[in-house]
Amino acid sequence: MKVVLQRVKSASVSVDGKLISSIGKGVLAFAAVSKNDTMEDALKSASKLLKVRLWDDFEDGKEKRWQKSVQDVGGEILCVSQFTLLASTKKARPSFHASAEPAKGKELYTAFFKRVQELYEADKVKDGIFQAMMDVALINDGPVTLEIDTDPPPLDLPKDPSSTSFKGKVNLEDLGEELKKFSAEFKLPAELLE
Repeated sequence: MKVVLQRVKSASVSVDGKLISSIGKGVLAFAAVSKNDTMEDALKSASKLLKVRLWDDFEDGKEKRWQKSVQDVGGEILCVSQFTLLASTKKARPSFHASAEPAKGKELYTAFFKRVQELYEADKVKDGIFQAMMDVALINDGPVTLEIDTDPPPLDLPKDPSSTSFKGKVNLEDLGEELKKFSAEFKLPAELLE
């Protein structure tokens, strides 16, 4: 399951010109269910959404970055189903083969939404309409946009292990030596300092 989170000052969803849901400060969560997703993916994504720290904290007059979750700031959440997050854009025309069939998508999206409500305060968690053509309006806060993905793409590791100086496991000494190759001492000519 893929969920794109946007920290917002406000957000709303309308269908056919009629306001369906709106929130103030909080998170707009676009959620997409893939054909390989399970109920566990939906529940895990809901839990993660509530734990991600998107806001700063001010303690003892000092700003601490990325310290508070939507729950910590008492924010609201607007969930919107959006299968297009799973689009393949290898060709000019997007392909949606990775998306779940509508029945499965609705089942897992609904479970995701209800789990967010259960884990937080139900009246602070709003929803769009599944499979509807929705108009989403928002005032982004930051902007801050993050992604939760229960099936992230594999790391792009070298195909030929001999192409890297790291053989097998990486230890800190090897890493330190490798990093030294990239460090350099920069000296400014004296005439530039005058």
